[in-house]
Amino acid sequence: MPLELGLVHQLFGSARRPSGPGAGSPLYDVVTCATEPGLVPTDADFPIHVSHGSEVIDGAGTVVVPASEGPGQPETGGPLSPALAAALARIGPGTRIASICTGAFVLAAAGLLDGRRATTHWRSAEAFRSRFPHLDLDPDVLFTDGGDVLTSAGEAAGIDLCLHLIRRDHGAAVAADVARRTVVPPHREGGQAQYVAQPVPEAGGTSTAAAREWALEHLERPVSLRELADRSSMSVRTFTRRFRAEAGCSPGRWLTRQRVERVRVLLEETDRPVDVIAGDVGFGTGASLRAHFRDVVGVSPGVYRATFRGGMPQD
Repeated sequence: MPLELGLVHQLFGSARRPSGPGAGSPLYDVVTCATEPGLVPTDADFPIHVSHGSEVIDGAGTVVVPASEGPGQPETGGPLSPALAAALARIGPGTRIASICTGAFVLAAAGLLDGRRATTHWRSAEAFRSRFPHLDLDPDVLFTDGGDVLTSAGEAAGIDLCLHLIRRDHGAAVAADVARRTVVPPHREGGQAQYVAQPVPEAGGTSTAAAREWALEHLERPVSLRELADRSSMSVRTFTRRFRAEAGCSPGRWLTRQRVERVRVLLEETDRPVDVIAGDVGFGTGASLRAHFRDVVGVSPGVYRATFRGGMPQD
């Protein structure tokens, strides 16, 4: 599927070193391989010529398996081909592995998802459960992050997963730059619903987009649900329902996520103390910021800052 293959190159290939020696240089070397070099058919009216065989997996830091379909593919119930099984066996210890959409079937068939939570495209969820009833499938989320093994839902969720990996590797500022280059949203959390009922407002309908834009401009102050609803000329109940339909999560969860993303950037780009940043982004206290940040990111603000700016962790 050309889109899912192309987005990996587009996103990782756009990541650039932001400053210092080598500023502007690529942060990833992206290489495509097949079980053997040559023409690979696609679901479009053109094939893709792949120059590399599976030997390039030997030195890979991350291996991404995109979706495929058609006779003989794992989603149809067949086992991995000997060539594909041999290629996956070349993945070395410590190598990060990710799948996009039904690429999760390949990881599952190879035993790489055993004991892990995974997702795939919602339309393939029942087929996945039927084939791999012992695995923990969550068909409602955009992606799952098990540390060294990650899975994502349909095509667009692959964009979210790639940006998530770039953010993990090089910080929020680099990921935001890649998102700007690609003209996509800089962040959608992995736990967001993969099927958003109303991503685009109906013609003549009312959207919550203006309220979200206003909230982003006023993150430093308390933002109430009533204020957001009033800015959309809706009742609180109607606003909450429409917000969830458009954004895929509740207004409160969305606000927390936006504040945490702002904290990431301030930790990376400024020396402001955590307690000061807490006031800048509307968390109120350093204790509140630390709790929310650790809940979302998984580490303390001090560890995060030390990771992306160097030095010893300080909170």
